[in-house]
Amino acid sequence: MPDLSRMKKPDVKLVFLGDMNVGKTSLLHRYMERKFKDTISTVGGAFFLKQWGPYNISIWDTAGREQFHGLGSMYCRGAAAVILTYDVTNWQSLAELEERFLSLTDTANHDCIYALVGNKADLTDSKAHHCQDSDRLPEDRAECEEERTEPHVLSACPTPPGTGGVGQQPASLSGLLLHKQVAREDAVALYGRILRYKGLDEKSSLPADKMCFETSAKTGYNVDVLFETLFDMVVPAILSKRHENQASPTVDLEDWRKVSGKRGKSSCC
Repeated sequence: MPDLSRMKKPDVKLVFLGDMNVGKTSLLHRYMERKFKDTISTVGGAFFLKQWGPYNISIWDTAGREQFHGLGSMYCRGAAAVILTYDVTNWQSLAELEERFLSLTDTANHDCIYALVGNKADLTDSKAHHCQDSDRLPEDRAECEEERTEPHVLSACPTPPGTGGVGQQPASLSGLLLHKQVAREDAVALYGRILRYKGLDEKSSLPADKMCFETSAKTGYNVDVLFETLFDMVVPAILSKRHENQASPTVDLEDWRKVSGKRGKSSCC
């Protein structure tokens, strides 16, 4: 997490929402640190600061565990974009977005944009095995080359995540593609329901084909595309916010204290 004392003030905020173990933290690490690493479940929330041209964008990673559910609406307050994340091999993770997480976005900006991201695409789609990061570390590139062997599709749908027996491997069987439990059409349908929940006109809103992504934090597949597409989309929100601040300027309390302190010292009575 950035040093708060030296951190530049963010111009806009993006927030990740989604169930635990869908890969929210891994996506952030892949984009910000250009590498994949195993992570533990986020406790509460954490954020990264990204400079995009002249703008500073804060990206918030929120906990998916139910015990931290109440914090989600606080993190979403004032958000310009919400990234609703699910696991393409776990249908329930998509259902949870609508059942548990969508209501948390009520505190986001009225013009907030919503993206649906199906992570772990490398487990179901062979094309997601190909690394896309040009500045990947050498050891990561070597690891990725090893993963490019032609996979085999499992003939039967595996046991959904979380229901396997003791010692059963998770959905990362080497050289095998798993059954895709969430089709792109399912995500597109949910995007339409999100727009209706928000009272937005589908015809005048951003189209689903631009707002539904499938990614792999492990290989970097579509990760840059996801973040950079959203960054470009929130720039108008930054410009609008700056225009409002110029029209109705606010007082910086730190600056005011410095000025009032100088006045107090120079005053004789």
